Amino acid sequence: MALFQQQVLLTMDFPDRLVALRKNKGLTQQALADLASVHVAQIRRYEAGDSQPTLDVIRKLAIGLSASADMLVFDEDERGPNDELKLQFEAVSRLEPEERNIIKELIEGMIIKYESKRWNKVI
Repeated sequence: MALFQQQVLLTMDFPDRLVALRKNKGLTQQALADLASVHVAQIRRYEAGDSQPTLDVIRKLAIGLSASADMLVFDEDERGPNDELKLQFEAVSRLEPEERNIIKELIEGMIIKYESKRWNKVI
């Protein structure tokens, strides 16, 4: 899917995202229902915004649409790192496994430090 299409998709509500992804894949409601093992009437309810799928159904929809569950559920800024961190994570992903593990441990340590400070303020 083109970057522009992904950006537009992320500004939509769940029902609109579901419709856009389904149509982008060239699927009918019945075809998506078959892929997700749900009744077509349920797909219609999801797309109309009259019903919300369970986590299991979201998983099946994502698999049927070859999309991530995040893409179906979350708005653009609700999940994931900002652009600056994305570039850094991409750079880290090209490092040797041992170096990636060191960076992972550093990040985990910083998160624990931050969370402990936050919890100390609450107590």
